[in-house]
Amino acid sequence: MKPVAMRKSVFLTLLTLVTIAVVVAPIMAIESVGSNGGGEEEITLRGLGFIAASLATGLACFGAGVGLGTVCSAAIGAVAEKPEMFGLTFIYVVFVEAIAIYGLTVTFMILMML
Repeated sequence: MKPVAMRKSVFLTLLTLVTIAVVVAPIMAIESVGSNGGGEEEITLRGLGFIAASLATGLACFGAGVGLGTVCSAAIGAVAEKPEMFGLTFIYVVFVEAIAIYGLTVTFMILMML
């Protein structure tokens, strides 16, 4: 992938994450609290909680995706030259994937607090 195309895809991904965090999360908070008759402060805090949860998942998954792209391409090259390196490279891939799972865990912890 060319550097310009990569920067464009990274920019579009970040733009999507920010749009979701700024537009969708407060709407969800207003709908969920509006039926309970909550005050304005409660709506704001719940909205910020939804924004935090969406950013935790989005940024963790984005980082894991970038990391997997780098690690997997290097792992394929290493395994092509030395097939006995498969186990070691597989461990690296699992560690990078764990970053996304950590983000989901943090998101569920935030949502349980709301």
